[in-house]
Amino acid sequence: MLHYKKIKPLIFCLLGMLSPQLMSQTCLTAEQYPDEWPASRYTDHNNGTVTDTKTQLMWKVCSEGQMWSSGACANTASAQTWQQALAAASTVNAAAGYASYQDWRLPNKKELQSLVARNCSSPSINEIVFPATAGSGLWSSSPGALNSNSVWLVFFSYGDADSSGRNNTSSVRLVRSGQ
Repeated sequence: MLHYKKIKPLIFCLLGMLSPQLMSQTCLTAEQYPDEWPASRYTDHNNGTVTDTKTQLMWKVCSEGQMWSSGACANTASAQTWQQALAAASTVNAAAGYASYQDWRLPNKKELQSLVARNCSSPSINEIVFPATAGSGLWSSSPGALNSNSVWLVFFSYGDADSSGRNNTSSVRLVRSGQ
């Protein structure tokens, strides 16, 4: 008998091939895989930010290009090169900041992976806390290991990370260290 953890990558790969219109988030039960990412893990500040009580990181609920409005992320996340992603944090901070903070930054790979809800797919993130998260990759600040022109992305369609060229485009979610 196959154990679920051994076939999980195959299942997520097959789910990724389905049309986006047919896909909706799928989560395993606690008996199948423990839910370590419940909404209770996050403190909602009711201003478009949440703090992860496990990591003490504060996250923007919406990706760049989206706008927090009435408890949801409106619009579509913008596709940016890695240089544009780095500049996005500087732009937010140089303006009035976001939610009264001016120390937003691009998360590193480990920080971004802390949001991956391994018990869910399409997307692999708590959708209650982070609505409208694209399954496509989100940029990290971590350089790729094998190629100096690559950077790590975390893909929330299935929760894995991979490196990509800095000139490719992807989405951005900003973070700040909690106080």
